[in-house]
Amino acid sequence: MSPTIAIVGRPNVGKSTLFNRLTAKRAALVSDIPGLTRDRREGEADIAGHKVRLVDTAGLEEAAPGSIAARMRAQSEAAIAQADLVLFVLDAREGIVPADQTFARVVRQSGKPVVLIANKCEGRAGADGFYDAYRLGLGDPIAISAEHGEGLGDLVGAVLAALGLKAHRTRRKGEEHAEPETAATRHPIRLAVVGRPNAGKSTLVNALLGEERMITGPEPGLTRDAVASELAWGNQPIRLFDTAGLRRKARVSEAAEKLAASDAVRAIRFAEVVVVLVDAEHPFEHQDLTIADLVAEEGRALVVAVNKWDLVSDKQRRLKDLRETVEEKLTQVSGVPVVTLSALAGVGLERLMSEVLRVYEIWNRRVPTPHLNRWLGEALERHAPPASKGRRVKIRFMTQASARPPTFVAFCARPEALPQAYLRYLTNSLRETFDLPGVPIRIKLRRGDNPFAGKRDGR
Repeated sequence: MSPTIAIVGRPNVGKSTLFNRLTAKRAALVSDIPGLTRDRREGEADIAGHKVRLVDTAGLEEAAPGSIAARMRAQSEAAIAQADLVLFVLDAREGIVPADQTFARVVRQSGKPVVLIANKCEGRAGADGFYDAYRLGLGDPIAISAEHGEGLGDLVGAVLAALGLKAHRTRRKGEEHAEPETAATRHPIRLAVVGRPNAGKSTLVNALLGEERMITGPEPGLTRDAVASELAWGNQPIRLFDTAGLRRKARVSEAAEKLAASDAVRAIRFAEVVVVLVDAEHPFEHQDLTIADLVAEEGRALVVAVNKWDLVSDKQRRLKDLRETVEEKLTQVSGVPVVTLSALAGVGLERLMSEVLRVYEIWNRRVPTPHLNRWLGEALERHAPPASKGRRVKIRFMTQASARPPTFVAFCARPEALPQAYLRYLTNSLRETFDLPGVPIRIKLRRGDNPFAGKRDGR
């Protein structure tokens, strides 16, 4: 008999969107209107080769006895009682609200295995709410965006672990054995090409596609929309976004250009890997570095591509200078790959895409908790945290909260007393020890001891 999974949470956190995403159907209505779902809706989903029965529930609300909301809540509680696993969904953009804490207790008291899901985690808006989710005492939250399909690989892994299942190998017709599906092959990598006007972004996109898909020319600002194209590079599907050139706000005057610039910023936020294209003849002007900073702040994997390399005379010296500039100016993403190319001549494309695939793999990488805490002990022994008000800050435990980008949570007694310089030391040591170049690394401090010590079955 197929296991039953109930999706629960307060209204408007994205339960029905997740239900539709997992069932691969638009069976449940979705809207910003709270309480749109009232009855339990059931569907079948395929989770890594396992058939499961998925139940979408009404939003859990405090309500007067006999009211519609109270009956909706009773339906949700009945779904929890009948489920083999509960997916507890919260809105990371809004953070933890009292209703989340109330209904987290309901789920805990049910005694059912729980997977905690922080939805709407795309971009930076959901970061604080994601970290606050640890307060619910339901274990590690899984960061996803049900609307954009982000983080579903992590969610599938957590569901399989909670149900005690293993991913089935995918098989092609006529084959007895096949390689298991991986995160890299489940969906196209979303790759955005950004940079200043006239850096050659559309020319690069055309070269990668092998056809004149985008209008190109010497006039800056020809591209206005963030245009998406499908590309297969080897066995890896890629969704490629050509974007409008980004200039300083003071120089953006026309309404059309303002819309194009905002569309390019949205493409960065939606992308997984971003290629910042710079002009070899005018490399790393202030705007190039501003764009790279924006990519890092959004938590995207980054590759710097230097176009028009065929026009450079002293190539060896210029490349050395460029790499030194990148390391000096982009310290928050140390180790960013720098690739030289000529988009017009089609030279350097293989190296560029090789780096794109490599940083995408790093961006998705997870560090096992035992390895992480072994490293933490060695890092603390090499360089102990400085004392604050005569007392040392003790970091007791660390876990990786999510990938995409690699995000870690450290638990200590007085997080506010740990200086930023020491966090940079930990970040640099993490990057070097676990080989994480070219991607942002986030470390969030939370108050307390190891929150998972002595807990069983995720409760």
